[in-house]
Amino acid sequence: MARQLTKLGFLDVKKTLFMLCDLQAKFRPGMPMFDPVVKNAGKLVQAGKMLDIPLMVTEHYPEKLGKIVPELDIAHAKAVFPKTLFSMMIPEVKSKINELYGSGNLETVVLFGLESHICLEQTAMDLLKDGYTVHVAADCSVSRTQEDRKLALERLRQYGCFVSTSENIIFKLMKDKNHPAFDTVRHVVRDASVDTGLAKL
Repeated sequence: MARQLTKLGFLDVKKTLFMLCDLQAKFRPGMPMFDPVVKNAGKLVQAGKMLDIPLMVTEHYPEKLGKIVPELDIAHAKAVFPKTLFSMMIPEVKSKINELYGSGNLETVVLFGLESHICLEQTAMDLLKDGYTVHVAADCSVSRTQEDRKLALERLRQYGCFVSTSENIIFKLMKDKNHPAFDTVRHVVRDASVDTGLAKL
């Protein structure tokens, strides 16, 4: 029954993993929505830490493309892996997921970062293939062009992902004003998320 609920879009703190894909500073100049997306991703990362949701991070070819942007505090990440594969689902990530959750205990992945139409999309496809439910935080995900971003989000929905926003995900995870972390998290969500042009796509 619980897995049926996650397939419907419910989020369970104990069965959810956050995956941050390649939000590296070297990509900033070529992406007009990069800074707004980083701000929203910061909100999501902070809330995830407060809710004690494991965070997994990848950096694409960091020798040339550098590290995750310094604006994001990822000190609590369970691991930060370099990669050259476009998908995040490299052997090291799969092994870490198994170490953290064992067999069958992870049901849902919240996915965000860049680029929506390349690394994010291929990661989502691999996750769906492996039986996970995927929520893509659209306001925390970016491509070089809005056209690629728009079409990627449409395809992700067609594949079976939930295309969502940072605040929707955060409040789904808390479920109740009486959640023990609510008073802490509410300071993170007090200000509205930054507009990333989704309404115009």
